[in-house]
Amino acid sequence: MEFRFERDHSRPEVQRPIVARGIDYENGSVVHSHSHARAQLLYGSTGTVMIETPRGAWMMPPEHALWIPAGVAHEVRMMGQVTIHSLYFTPDSVTAMPSTCVVLGIMPLMRSLLAEAVTLPLEYDLGGRDGLVMALIQAELLRLPEVPLSLPLPRDPKLARQCRAFLTHPTQHDTTDDWARESHVSRRTFTRKFKAETGLSFVAWRQQACVMAALPRLVAGEAITSVALDLGYSNPAAFSAMFARTLGAAPRAYLANASDDAAAAQTRR
Repeated sequence: MEFRFERDHSRPEVQRPIVARGIDYENGSVVHSHSHARAQLLYGSTGTVMIETPRGAWMMPPEHALWIPAGVAHEVRMMGQVTIHSLYFTPDSVTAMPSTCVVLGIMPLMRSLLAEAVTLPLEYDLGGRDGLVMALIQAELLRLPEVPLSLPLPRDPKLARQCRAFLTHPTQHDTTDDWARESHVSRRTFTRKFKAETGLSFVAWRQQACVMAALPRLVAGEAITSVALDLGYSNPAAFSAMFARTLGAAPRAYLANASDDAAAAQTRR
């Protein structure tokens, strides 16, 4: 497994609102915790990427991106061969973007713009075609849809340990009552605290944890039935229904779309 240490590639000294960089990673590569002076749009055209911060974890399937605000420490893990295109934005160029990490779906126009951006010189001509490409990226950035592939972690140390332990063996069998008993509080107290700490109900958090655990296995070609049973679902239909509620499409349709998008991206390279 390959491990890399990341310096700040956002190039804060470059006098341009956006800096673009592209790099290929091998399966299993890990970029250890680091941060950037600029906000980052981290886009993967191939492979699956897991990003972790002190506040949570995010799964980024092919043809998705993660918005990372400036100064947020993050670790990046590659699942499969991953081609990364990263854009780094000065604060005044992205004032309307979220102040927390979010996974974004990449629209066709933005996909083409990202591929073009990494070919431009760092000191691109602001008044020419290159400047227009970057200006259009700034406009399109605001139109990208958020995708529910985030998994916030609570600040409370005890509850955070409970959540991290669950992530090692996620299962839909765990219930709110189970976790309340383990926390030695009432169901009502636990429900209120969990929502306040993570922004999600326990059931929604558990479902997203299961989807994030399943996604890299499905992308790698494992059978839906095998993944569903490992996550505690009695049959693949129940798992597929949960997957569709979370990501908007059943596993086969979702993976087929991701495969088509990745193939198209490879053709354009």
